[in-house]
Amino acid sequence: MARIEDYAMVGDLHTAALISMEGSVDWLCLPRFDSPACFNALLDTPAAGRWLLAPVNGGKCTRRRYQPGTLILESEWDTPDGQVRIIDFMPPRDEVADIVRIVVGVSGQVRIRGELALRFDYGHIVPWVRRDHYGVHAIAGPDAAYLVTQAPLRGEKFQTVSDFTVHEGERIPFVLTWAPSHVRRPRSVDAEQVLQATEEFWLEWTEKCPVNGPYAEAVQRSLITLKALTYAPTGGIVAAVTTSLPEQLGGPRNWDYRYCWLRDATLTLQALLAAGYTEEAAAWRDWLLRAVAGDPADLQIMYGIHGERRLPEMQLPWLAGYENSKPVRIGNAAADQLQLDVWGEVLDCLSLTRNSLLRHTDEAWDVQIALMEYLEGAWDQPDNGLWEMRGPRRHFTHSKVMAWVAADRMVKGVRESGLPGPADRWEVLRDTIHHEVMTKGFDVERNTFTQSYGRPELDASLLLIPRVGFLPPDHPRVIGTIDAIQRELSRDGFLLRYQPEHSDDGLPGDEGVFLACSFWMVEALLGAGRHSEAKDLFERLLALRNDVGLLSEEFHVGDGRHLGNTPQAFSHFAMVLSALELEEDTMHRSDTPLRGS
Repeated sequence: MARIEDYAMVGDLHTAALISMEGSVDWLCLPRFDSPACFNALLDTPAAGRWLLAPVNGGKCTRRRYQPGTLILESEWDTPDGQVRIIDFMPPRDEVADIVRIVVGVSGQVRIRGELALRFDYGHIVPWVRRDHYGVHAIAGPDAAYLVTQAPLRGEKFQTVSDFTVHEGERIPFVLTWAPSHVRRPRSVDAEQVLQATEEFWLEWTEKCPVNGPYAEAVQRSLITLKALTYAPTGGIVAAVTTSLPEQLGGPRNWDYRYCWLRDATLTLQALLAAGYTEEAAAWRDWLLRAVAGDPADLQIMYGIHGERRLPEMQLPWLAGYENSKPVRIGNAAADQLQLDVWGEVLDCLSLTRNSLLRHTDEAWDVQIALMEYLEGAWDQPDNGLWEMRGPRRHFTHSKVMAWVAADRMVKGVRESGLPGPADRWEVLRDTIHHEVMTKGFDVERNTFTQSYGRPELDASLLLIPRVGFLPPDHPRVIGTIDAIQRELSRDGFLLRYQPEHSDDGLPGDEGVFLACSFWMVEALLGAGRHSEAKDLFERLLALRNDVGLLSEEFHVGDGRHLGNTPQAFSHFAMVLSALELEEDTMHRSDTPLRGS
């Protein structure tokens, strides 16, 4: 089975496919991110569903890259008989979904093997497949798929097989189209025409990015990745395109990330707005307002891509899991948890868009008032915390800090934007929360904030205290927390989010270092004036990206492998923000006169 970091992604802003260095599409959910998968080899053997297209006995590709500024993947193999390139992409969506693969003969003549095993409903259903004039037609229940190609096709062991030779200068396309089984067969696209249209779409989008400097390419690639994780019809952004990729190989920490987390909202918006993508930021804000509408007591930490609230978690026992990491889960029971920080994240997000997008409606402010009024009576409750602890609820320091953020942003909405509301009452609440956190969430002897009240464990989320404005970045308590986290949560300079063995998080096993937390340390170090240390850590983190610039959720220091669902939005927008902060800090330092001059 391919390593997690061996996968590249292509997508059409409705769903996405993961393609290995061996030339196989091992994961694809159709027609949407959260739909049942039709290629499932990522979570089981190839028999669970995949689409291989590669030189015979070609092994891993020699070189891979995205065409600059796009999500069009090019993979090349050097063989004894010649060189071949495969171009993979998903064109912008119309009524149906297409994944296009073009085999290009670069030199010589190379024998190619194609194997298509469609397995709907997460590998559970083998479709009925028949030949037709254009290629093959597969159908199972609500799903139909059509493979169109000029290459020869035949059936073999419940797969569609294609063996052919590509010569120098030849281009042999394969177009796989999904459509509902009850509609007429969709018209097949011309592979070369949609390749050009796809390139134009992405280049037009990336040309809007004004980011320059030494990290511009890395920032652009992460922004493209975030755009690809966007569900275009609603503006929702999924945390990742996969489910159940493990945080520990062989362990049970396997979750479904194909949903939209509210806590991602502010950080995502900051990344998009900093890079000039106001249209995407506005769409995400509008998705957020629709999702949270209703009784503030019913606010969830996450929603489906359309804003769905019911995300029941279940296990798929017929799938072995990635490297036997069980169980394989779909849905996410964490949607039912109480995580008080999300009220602060939502109100922070809406404050950010009010100031940055210059858009405001009375409806949006009414929603914010309702959320704040609920939080006034709930902020002092124990909760599950931002890491979705499945153990007993606690008074998590980060949750209380974000309750402070909620009150602070609402006060500013009244004082600075002239909106109606009881600012005096919210100011009292803001001061009360601040005092409690400074008193109960801080270990005086160790000079550090702690994960929760009355307990000694640390948490990397405490690095966000200066980012949200709770304390200045050079405050002695912030500096003490940075130092303590480096001592206790660092693994080869990268950060665990907390220590699982001491966390009482309700789960067995361990996990890797959490990449977003390590990027948070970059920003904290910059705020503390430790520029060189921050830059060194950032560049080490950049080196963890795979060959096409993608990051998963976690990293195993000992094995040097990616862990968790991929590509991970949390990692990528944290990277963007760190890069921009680092560039701004560098520019500021260069504009500062030398002492004595």
